[in-house]
Amino acid sequence: MDFIKFLGTAGARVVVTKQLRASGGVWLSLQGTNILIDPGPGTLVKCFSSKPKLSPLDLNGIILTHKHLDHSNDINIMIEAMTEGGFRRKGAVFAPSDALNEDPVILKYVREYVEKIEVLVEGEVYSIGNIKFSTPVKHVHPVETYGLIIYSSRITISLIADTLYFEGLENYYRGDILILNTVRLESKSNLKYDIQHLTVQDAKKIISHIRPKLAILTHFGMTLLKARPWEVAQQLSEELGIKVISANDGMQINLSEF
Repeated sequence: MDFIKFLGTAGARVVVTKQLRASGGVWLSLQGTNILIDPGPGTLVKCFSSKPKLSPLDLNGIILTHKHLDHSNDINIMIEAMTEGGFRRKGAVFAPSDALNEDPVILKYVREYVEKIEVLVEGEVYSIGNIKFSTPVKHVHPVETYGLIIYSSRITISLIADTLYFEGLENYYRGDILILNTVRLESKSNLKYDIQHLTVQDAKKIISHIRPKLAILTHFGMTLLKARPWEVAQQLSEELGIKVISANDGMQINLSEF
């Protein structure tokens, strides 16, 4: 069965460090290909506590949208788990250049465990197993960051990773399913880190332009958690006439419905 599994929905430092939501990233199974996106703190544990369990040995590859710890903390242990501790060389890792070269988060010794490592760049298309994905535009974030458009013969899924909203961002993404890292309820310019993430109003603008079959809000910061993201999503659904939901830890989306 093709599915998207949310192993965590935490965004921003406080929610992650207090584990108010889990931070295990997203597991995508599509046309026999299994991809793990942004394995933050606790990913390995979440794989084995998932119902049903997810075996890292089934992974074909791992993608980092960027190197911040809430997205990359478990990258090394997940490479080891995917490759049976390095005894079975397999799989691929995709990451921006600064995750590999400048203050790297991927340790050099585990790089030998995978079949290939590819550096993400703006506007490129990549292959992994039976699917392709692209990185349409470089995001506005303190480290090198890319969102994803994932293609199969039956469905297109877009994931808009952490970014400051910039004019035309929505034009770079499309798809049947749209996943948005929506950290903040609203913008507050006096906060040091506020400009680095999307707000609910940013998400509304993007969803109304793309008009996917399903939009999923995830990667919540404290202000959005306090606002009850499921209620925020319901309000967006009513205002836009588009199905919008908020992700929960462990939530699985059956892609055959789309």
